[in-house]
Amino acid sequence: MRETICTIPINDVFGPKEGCPICRLRDMLERNYVEYITGAAMMEPDVRVETNRKGFCRSHFEMMVQSGKRLQNALLLQTHLEQIAKDYLPGAPKGKPDKKQLAALSELQSTCFVCDKIDWGMAHMFETVFHSFENDEAFRALFSQQEYICLPHYTQLMQAAMGKNGVSSKKLPDFHRAAAALAGGYLKTLGEDVSHFCSMYDYRSRGGDWKNSKDAIERAVTFLTGRKMESSDS
Repeated sequence: MRETICTIPINDVFGPKEGCPICRLRDMLERNYVEYITGAAMMEPDVRVETNRKGFCRSHFEMMVQSGKRLQNALLLQTHLEQIAKDYLPGAPKGKPDKKQLAALSELQSTCFVCDKIDWGMAHMFETVFHSFENDEAFRALFSQQEYICLPHYTQLMQAAMGKNGVSSKKLPDFHRAAAALAGGYLKTLGEDVSHFCSMYDYRSRGGDWKNSKDAIERAVTFLTGRKMESSDS
């Protein structure tokens, strides 16, 4: 596959052929945007206006804190808290609660600067995936060789494929077939592994072969949520 500045990151995430490539794409964007917002970007006025207005979700707050950049996080929090105090909780309230203000406060708690950037990045990366699938035979083969596509990303990918900047009507059936095979094939495997795991607790299976079922629970949760769950001892 001929590489361009657009296809290089796609080749990077599809190269390993292990796990869900769209999860790897999301993880790459997530790391990049957390590094971006805790770096020099936090001092850009237009960025700070946006972070003050949107804030961050719990998981991205956690990633930002774990980056170890304490001062940068404190500065972001300082102005975000000031914005909340100014717009939503100013001083001692008078009279009845303001329903519009509470609705706005509720909306604030469902927004995240990093999530929005990831969504934007994913939409543009999907366009490259679709273009490569339509025009590059080597990428079509690479796409089909992936281990699986998790359920949330299969849904997201197919919705985007059917959208305005998605796959052409001529190639959409081929793309759907390839993506569904990756998600559906792994779903069948997971179902078998989870069922075998359950059967191993039957006294008649005592001393039997667990096959590939020991981490079936963790793999099933990862497939269903799009977030890697580490195996636990049982």
